[in-house]
Amino acid sequence: MSDTPMIFASNPLDRAGHKRGDATWVEAQRRSGDALFVPFWHLQPLILPPLPSEDGRDVGWLPAAAFGPILAADPIIIFLGLNRRNKPLFAVDISALSDPEQSGPFAGMGGFYDLRELAAAGEVSSGDLSILAQAKAMIDWHLRHGYCSQCGSPSVAAEAGYKRVCGGCGAEHFPRTDPVVIMLATHGDTCLIGRQPGWPERMYSALAGFVEPGETIEAAVARELQEEAGIEVGRVRYIQTQPWPFPASLMMGCVAEATTTDIVIDQFELEDARWVSRADLQAAFAGQGDFAVPPALAIAHHLMRYFADNKA
Repeated sequence: MSDTPMIFASNPLDRAGHKRGDATWVEAQRRSGDALFVPFWHLQPLILPPLPSEDGRDVGWLPAAAFGPILAADPIIIFLGLNRRNKPLFAVDISALSDPEQSGPFAGMGGFYDLRELAAAGEVSSGDLSILAQAKAMIDWHLRHGYCSQCGSPSVAAEAGYKRVCGGCGAEHFPRTDPVVIMLATHGDTCLIGRQPGWPERMYSALAGFVEPGETIEAAVARELQEEAGIEVGRVRYIQTQPWPFPASLMMGCVAEATTTDIVIDQFELEDARWVSRADLQAAFAGQGDFAVPPALAIAHHLMRYFADNKA
């Protein structure tokens, strides 16, 4: 699937991870005249107004001076990496502001938008969406982990935002990523799709579930398919991953060869499940047939396309 662009999966930055522990270097990057910062308000990035002569929207990358006194107030600031021009990029949480679109230093600059809606609209480049996904996941982690899970004392950010250190017991805490398997069970010329209660009308997708502690990807695929649909599988093949910053998952796309076909759904997890053919999927991608497929921003869309195009 290397020829299929995956939303949130093409981050172009040099993350310079080996430099994060050098506080002097990080501070020099932050104070550099080349440094650019994108503000996030309640996990929504600043997006500039569209230009009349251009397609798409630009991320609100701003110099430090545009933030006024905000940066001096010690907000959450995350070093994202160096762009291709070697300029350091940072994300800043400005959620303490009441209405930044209408008042304060960002008034009139643009709007703050939900990342999933931005991805669905297709108006922001794939590379920028991937950078914003990194920033959103990191800010969200900091907002949820202000206190030590070991002793309950307040913790502080360290290593350019990629670690928190407890002020009480000294415990170190690192950002988490939750692994999720998402998979198509296949049987000959058919694949298994399902839908959850509350999904958009007619929408069907690949099945998915969280990987449990001590579990391999292959074992998680087999367990989830058996638990949700009563399907037993043999060979499991990894296809591709997708970062999913809602809040911090990594979707691991797989195809699994089913050894049984009788469906017994877990009605708590699924409303319906069915076997469909490649022709059925092709019709759905064309907007025809009796079910709809997920939008292109989801890895499920690409897994289903992968099978429909006879690549699995």
